[in-house]
Amino acid sequence: MKTYKEIEKKHTKKEIAESLVFPGPKDPVERENVLTALREIRKQKKQEQTEESKLIFQLLQLKYEIEDYLNADTPSKNYYFGYFLKEYIIRLEKKYKEFASEIDVNPTELSQIINRHRNPTDKIIYRLEIHSNRNFPALLWFRILEKQREYELIHDASIVNSEKGHVKKQLSFSL
Repeated sequence: MKTYKEIEKKHTKKEIAESLVFPGPKDPVERENVLTALREIRKQKKQEQTEESKLIFQLLQLKYEIEDYLNADTPSKNYYFGYFLKEYIIRLEKKYKEFASEIDVNPTELSQIINRHRNPTDKIIYRLEIHSNRNFPALLWFRILEKQREYELIHDASIVNSEKGHVKKQLSFSL
């Protein structure tokens, strides 16, 4: 198999790109006809989907969004445990009260977790794993919570300042 560098010696970048990408029609009318036909096919396929397959796609999309966030270098204030829990519930098309009942949690506690007034307990995280039939493992939820804590440590100096009074002696040097 030839490497890219070997191919680049014989062909221009434009020739390489044209060999890998199928060109579409250049005529705007023909292009619009092709796009319209493609839209119709996609619309038909979407209508043929079962409710279960739609749910699977929605949950897979959420799982990929979570994994992308967890693999990102920096934490974000827009993504936190409650945000992803809310998205999970929305994609299941459940009301908070109904979902709270399914995992045997007080609806008020669930609302407080979603709205960042309280962190989830370990039992809730394990129940989320069980509820999702292990599609969203507890480890994934714990990692979201840790990323949220990382954001708080980086952006909330008051946490460190409030604890300074409890440290009687500190190292005299920095590494």
